[in-house]
Amino acid sequence: MALRLGRLGSRPCWRVVRGDCGQLRAWCPRGAFARICPLPGTAGPQPRRGLGHGPWAGGGSRLGTGLAAALAGLAGLAAATFGHVQRAEMVPKSSGARSPSPGRRDGDDDELARRCSTFMTSPVTDMRELRKRPEDMKTKMELMIMETQAQVCRALAQVDGVADFSVDRWERKEGGGGITCVLQDGRVFEKAGVSISVVHGNLSDEAASQMRARGKALKRKDGKLPFTAMGVSSVIHPKNPYAPTMHFNYRYFEVEEADGNTHWWFGGGCDLTPTYLNKEDAVHFHRTLKEACDQHGPDIYPKFKKWCDDYFLIVHRGERRGIGGIFFDDLNSPSKEEAFGLVKTCAEAVVPSYVPIVEKHCNDSFTPQDKLWQQLRRGRYVEFNLVYDRGTKFGLFTPGSRIESILMSLPLTARWEYMHSPPKNSKEAEILEVLRHPKDWVH
Repeated sequence: MALRLGRLGSRPCWRVVRGDCGQLRAWCPRGAFARICPLPGTAGPQPRRGLGHGPWAGGGSRLGTGLAAALAGLAGLAAATFGHVQRAEMVPKSSGARSPSPGRRDGDDDELARRCSTFMTSPVTDMRELRKRPEDMKTKMELMIMETQAQVCRALAQVDGVADFSVDRWERKEGGGGITCVLQDGRVFEKAGVSISVVHGNLSDEAASQMRARGKALKRKDGKLPFTAMGVSSVIHPKNPYAPTMHFNYRYFEVEEADGNTHWWFGGGCDLTPTYLNKEDAVHFHRTLKEACDQHGPDIYPKFKKWCDDYFLIVHRGERRGIGGIFFDDLNSPSKEEAFGLVKTCAEAVVPSYVPIVEKHCNDSFTPQDKLWQQLRRGRYVEFNLVYDRGTKFGLFTPGSRIESILMSLPLTARWEYMHSPPKNSKEAEILEVLRHPKDWVH
């Protein structure tokens, strides 16, 4: 059952600031503020404004890169790739508030219930199971991705001011499920999806084959290979051609071999796809991601930035999907806690890296020609996702896939014109130059 959620009243990431024409400002952990779109009816179109401004994964095991990528950039894709899913009734938030478990303080239970009450709905995993293993990475990651989903959804709903997010909770027969939140045809956003998936069971033959193809044959027990996979994924397509599309995904994977040895890794990233180049926006986006990465080591951002430029390449066009960001896979060092800390910091950077850019451009004027170019660039977005993205391909070729979740990343509208080429020295040609030759935006 799909529920409609209005603009939620509890917004820990958003504050009303007096003395600024009744506008809202976004709050980030460092206390920095950025403008957010005024509520509908409070102001007319706004002029364009300026923005305020290790050993990680390198040389690590290539274990399961294809499988980890099956979670990347796609809402609920983990479940789609590993078996049949079905709709389930929405579970009330109150179901998470259970009696305290034996041996645990009331305060511990109250804190978990309080944290879960801020989510879009209750976690995929039963609260009793989460309470049994509070220090397990699976619990920490699930709570983090639920929190990220709620923060991003509320931020986007606040900017849009009109459309609601639908909340679609689904279950996977073999184990686990997910929560897909989609805002469609709003005032600012044509389509915005933020989804989490938490699935477990045994790897399919197709998944195990991809792992073997990437150089790692895992030891099965009685023909089975237990796994746990979870992640948060989002793709956001604004209506205005001057407001860029953005994608992010952060995920965690565990596989247990027959001898009991457990392999784990994180993956993910965040990237920006503008229709027209705005250098100030590019600097803001990359600088925000760099500041997040720099908290964990000065060598991380340069490596993840190059990885992103290399991954999001539309080979047959000779151009990148967008102006990049960060991307990484198979992150299993220096320790599980340190790797999780990096992923958490990067997830927290999503809203401050993107929302100020959307607010800056959501009321920009544009021409039919601008809209046409946006439709053509969206065509390139579709081409990459369907032709090259490992996660999309893996999901589409797996029997029992949840197609709606796999294709959530696609825009509502796109266009292809035969032999289209923009005029030289035009603003359309300017963005193509950057897509063909990635730039360093922060130095």
